[in-house]
Amino acid sequence: MTAVTVPYSSLKSQTIPLSTLESAFGPSSLGIIIISDLPPSYPSLRSRALNFSNTLAHLPPSTLSALERPSAKYSIGWSRGKENLGTGYDELKGSFYFHPVQNAALQTKARDLYPDREEMVSPNIWPASLPGFEESLMTLSNLIVDVAAEVAKACDRFGQENIEGYRPKLVEEWVRGSVATKARLLHYYPSGGEEWCGSHKDLGALTGLTAQMWVDESLCHQGEEEARELDAHPNDPTAGLWIVDRGGRHVHVDIPRDCLAFQTGEALERVTKGRFKAVPHYVTAGKGGGQIARNTLAVFTQPNLWENVDGVTFADLATERLKGTL
Repeated sequence: MTAVTVPYSSLKSQTIPLSTLESAFGPSSLGIIIISDLPPSYPSLRSRALNFSNTLAHLPPSTLSALERPSAKYSIGWSRGKENLGTGYDELKGSFYFHPVQNAALQTKARDLYPDREEMVSPNIWPASLPGFEESLMTLSNLIVDVAAEVAKACDRFGQENIEGYRPKLVEEWVRGSVATKARLLHYYPSGGEEWCGSHKDLGALTGLTAQMWVDESLCHQGEEEARELDAHPNDPTAGLWIVDRGGRHVHVDIPRDCLAFQTGEALERVTKGRFKAVPHYVTAGKGGGQIARNTLAVFTQPNLWENVDGVTFADLATERLKGTL
């Protein structure tokens, strides 16, 4: 089984057949869709942002600690070794979290309604020592949100045609207008063959993913502006993203560099009454040793905290699902 790929133009024109969408997200699918033929600015935006991931991850510890927000449970700014995996705290990857969608009125509403949930409402923080970092990450993540909104439109068409009482433009409005959407810039440090990220499902509506950037850190030199991106993991072509399909089969998914991918999350599963399913997925580090690192950006589009998601607010759903991990 392979991931469904559609050109961005068919999303923009909303000519993607609903049968294609069901092949991507439906009961016998991988729960992921790859979007090709993106705006011409995308490849350079991706390259610059993921290079920043490599640079950020190797800043001095004192600089990184100044970017941590313990009051927000390390869910904004820098985080490494803070995520509870049940078997210990995760040191294998470093994360930088931020909110890409900015709307002052909605952000004030979120803080007023949920003052005790700082992990969900804390403002962004940016590294002053990396000029261009904020602009790069915000530009790329907002492009991803724009593409996600077109995928959401197709999901809404499917919902209106197949689900009784489905609210028009439901998921599109979530994606375009939610200040709860969160982006996560990731750097997976070289690992001795351990699993970089255990199997899990995403919580929101649609998760946008860039192609991974493989870097040999033994070839990186301090002061260089750009890491040297490898064409693939040199020792293990099966390293990276894996999805557990509906039949329990484990499928390796390789997102092309000039494409984006979107995975389904629990909020989408709930409002489609299970017609689309949240996707179990994990990331492997690869075999063969060496100093191979992985950079990527994930954008978790999700409803505003006060939005009703099949009988529960998204704030309460998120609090329940994330309990014990932060």
